[in-house]
This record gives sequence, C-alpha cells and structure tokens, in this order.
Amino acid sequence: MTDKTTVSVLGTGIMGAAMARSLARAGHTVRAWNRTRAKAEPLTADGIEVVGTPAEAVRDADVVLTMLHDGPAALEVMREAAPALRRGAVWAQSTTAGIEAITGLAAFAGEHGLVFFDAPVLGTRQPAEAGQLTVLAAGPAAHRDAVAPVFDAVGARTVWTGEDGGAGSATRLKLVANSWVLAATAAAGEVLALSQALGVDPEAFFGLIAGGPLDMGYLRAKTGLVLDERLSPAQFAVTTAAKDARLIVEAGRANGVRLDVAAATADRMERAAAQGHGDEDMAAAYFASFDEKA
Repeated sequence: MTDKTTVSVLGTGIMGAAMARSLARAGHTVRAWNRTRAKAEPLTADGIEVVGTPAEAVRDADVVLTMLHDGPAALEVMREAAPALRRGAVWAQSTTAGIEAITGLAAFAGEHGLVFFDAPVLGTRQPAEAGQLTVLAAGPAAHRDAVAPVFDAVGARTVWTGEDGGAGSATRLKLVANSWVLAATAAAGEVLALSQALGVDPEAFFGLIAGGPLDMGYLRAKTGLVLDERLSPAQFAVTTAAKDARLIVEAGRANGVRLDVAAATADRMERAAAQGHGDEDMAAAYFASFDEKA
C-alpha cells in the first residue's frame, strides 16, 4: 500500500465530514456515505465522491473509516456494506461505541477478514477541520503502516494503546478522557447559571480565579460560547455528549464503579436536548439549569 490510499468514510456528521476533508487534502481518494445523503453532498466541492449506499462506499477501499452515532449504528452500516467489503482491508472504527459494542464490531471484522483498529479520536469540530485530532488507536502492529497515512491525515498525533483492537483499550482511554471533558462542561454551565441566579457578574468569578490553580482555558472556552451566543454550529453536539455520558455511566457500572457526576451530566445533556438544544454545542447544557428554554 502506498501513502495515498482509497478511504471510505461512513458517517459524515460534524466529525466525519471534517475527517473526510482532511483525508482529501492529504491526497487520498475519498468516498463518503451518510444516511441522509444531502448532508454529505457539500463534500463533493472538496473532491470527495458521495455515494448512495455503504456498499458503494467501501468497494475496493483500502481503509474503511466509520464515524457514526454509536456502536449499534456502526454495526448496522457495516452489515449493509458487507457484500462489497474487500478481505484484508483495514477498518478504522472511530465511532465512540462503548466497551461492550467493541467486542461485536471486532467479531464482525474477523468474520469478514478485515484488519480491525479501535480508533476513537479526541477533539471537536475545530481541530477536526484542521486535521489536528488526537487519534487513540489499538490494532495489530504488523498493519500499522497501512493505517498510518489515514491517522496522520486526520490527526496531529496518534496514541497507541495496544495491539488487540477488539480488547477496546483505545475506547477505554477515550471514555476516561470524555468523563473529564463532560464533567468540566457541565460544571461550566452550572457556574454560569449560579452566577445568574445570585446576581454575580461571571467576569468577577473569572477575575477571582485568573492565573491560579482553579483557572482553566476550557472553562473560559465553554462559558464563552454561552455568553457570546455562539452555540451553533456545534463543536460537539448536546445529543452526542448525552450518548457518550451514558456510555461512561454504563462502563463504570459494568466494572463496579458508581459514577454520580457522569450520571448527572447525562441527565443535564438529555434535559437540554429535550428543551430544544440537541444540535447545539454541548455547552448548551447550561440551559438544563432552568425549567424552560432560556
């Protein structure tokens, strides 16, 4: 395989579309599919071929990259693609699927002769569009040269966590990282809501912690989206954050750990989505502090 490969991208939401563009910029041949084709059509302006079925997308592909909503969605789409999958092709599974789902996805890969990489990514819309994601990857060392050009195109670095993609070590690390990101996001929304309720100027709080150990760039970034009303387009959507929070809660429960903050964060995200903020940035969990949409 050369450094220029044929890559099939299945799922062109916020992250998948950005990753497809990064791959095309790097000179790879990219075919893309999305359940709602109209959402994928703008990719044609970037030289990406948009097709109507998963099978069309994966035909003769060197690498199949999945970036779908969850594990069941990834498995369903790969089953649709199955008739056209090439034995020996690499499957880079980047959907945040959860630990339980990874086992089934890896089993599907084995049944169809695919080389499976558990490869979730860290980052949101902006780093994805810049090709600056962090790729967390587990998969056979003997095949890493085949997938490296893809990871290099979408990410600034690749963190290898193991050789057995089916063991889900990359997904486990992703869930740990996301547990911190989601907790920080929920806390940022609550500090704004409490400031409003108590009549405190948020800038007074930011000034209080400025430059000290309690200060955090991420806090300022997420609160800024709310204060400046820049919640759309989402960097990472509320509905996706709610799904990831539930996966974190389930992973903890399955391994004997009670994650109260993650559970509360899932509730906040789901409440914000029910208020109409589902497609906005996850900072919109701020609105879950109020009875109705603010």
